Amino acid sequence: MKKFAIAGVAAALFVVPAAANAQAFVQVETGLDSVSADGESQQGLSYGVSAGYDLPLSGGMFVGIQGTVADSTTKDCVSDVSVPGDRLCLRTGRDLAAVVRLGTSVGEKSKLYVLGGYTNARLRLTYDNGTTTTVDAANGDGFRLGAGYQYDINDKLFLKAEYRYSNYEGDFSRHNGIVALGAKF
Repeated sequence: MKKFAIAGVAAALFVVPAAANAQAFVQVETGLDSVSADGESQQGLSYGVSAGYDLPLSGGMFVGIQGTVADSTTKDCVSDVSVPGDRLCLRTGRDLAAVVRLGTSVGEKSKLYVLGGYTNARLRLTYDNGTTTTVDAANGDGFRLGAGYQYDINDKLFLKAEYRYSNYEGDFSRHNGIVALGAKF
């Protein structure tokens, strides 16, 4: 994963001189979060913010970078009915990502793109035996792949629909279906 991070930083430094032609953006996003761990899956709501910029290339193509900070309501709890107060919960925590986007314009107001990059998510395990609560958290490194569609409402605002697949260490993965409202500046 460190190789991907170094390659991403190197690519960003290469693109920075051309940033004068870049279109910066920020967006708020929400959608379905389907998390799989050890062959079982749970669904919840994902929400967060992303920021980045797109650099136009020739022929209507563009390349961009995007950083995301998100969280999720996805949670799975089990209880032992024979032990009063016994409860074990696994919850997703924050999700950080840095991706590169490559796409093309479709007409004057639309873009189609694919994305790929690095992601890091947190899982929290909580055990409550009725008198004591124990919490443990772990971070998982992984990769993210996806595709999306962006529609410009006007010169400053856009709507976006995006699919993201993330695969982490320890047989942990997630699928996201995201919708976003963003602003360009």
